[in-house]
Amino acid sequence: MTISDEAYLDIETTGLSPCYGYITVIGIYLANGNSARMVQLVGEKVTEENLLKALKGVGTIFTYNGSRFDLPFIQASLKVDLLESHCHHDLMYDCWRRNLRGGFKRVEERLCIPRKSKGITGWDAVRLWWRYKNDYDEEALNLLLEYNKEDVVNLKALREKLEGY
Repeated sequence: MTISDEAYLDIETTGLSPCYGYITVIGIYLANGNSARMVQLVGEKVTEENLLKALKGVGTIFTYNGSRFDLPFIQASLKVDLLESHCHHDLMYDCWRRNLRGGFKRVEERLCIPRKSKGITGWDAVRLWWRYKNDYDEEALNLLLEYNKEDVVNLKALREKLEGY
């Protein structure tokens, strides 16, 4: 396994609070120079051990609103404080400094970062998960995973766009 310089991370959950919901997907886009690979931990694979294994060797984790949502949710759910083992850079604050406000999808639109899953929201991600779990709908799971993949790949695109903004 090659060491990655950076990881772009986003989680999907069943709600906004770890007290009432849980993590359904952890998407991690590992980038090392010109090479990259995608890791998605889904359902029962969302564990402390699997997360730490996926992030082994990563220097910096990039998120959008991860300081307020993803990392605290991970810490509460999996008892893993990623700030102890990794540097973290929340791209949302870079956007705010450039007067790019709103959610990640809104910023993507303003910066012309394309998305195939246009129109799908975080709330839709919750519904897709429950369609998969309750109805065994594999299409719903595939769409959820594609949505999550676009989130993390677009985090890297956002970071690159911000460098020239």
